[in-house]
Amino acid sequence: MKRVAQVIRVRPEQLEMYRELHRDVPRPVLDTLRDCHIRNYSIHLLGDLLFGYFEYHGDDLAADTARMAADEATQAWWRLTAPCQQPVEEAAPGEWWASMEQVFLMP
Repeated sequence: MKRVAQVIRVRPEQLEMYRELHRDVPRPVLDTLRDCHIRNYSIHLLGDLLFGYFEYHGDDLAADTARMAADEATQAWWRLTAPCQQPVEEAAPGEWWASMEQVFLMP
């Protein structure tokens, strides 16, 4: 199992829209996440920062991420959520949600 933590900004004027969208995530989007071996996914908010965490239980995260990105329901979902988000300054070129380094895990 691989733990993945990511961060992105939410546009302040889109915060309520972002919250509203996540009150009822479409079932096909959730099914795709599960089919791509993603478990225990959560998103947290502090100020204008969104922190996402999930556990990956597959063997090829890049392949599963590509499969998720090719899914029509997920693409439609991202068209709704993307206008609410803005990458952080630390994001690599082309990176949307910036990956975070794990510096501690309770033994």
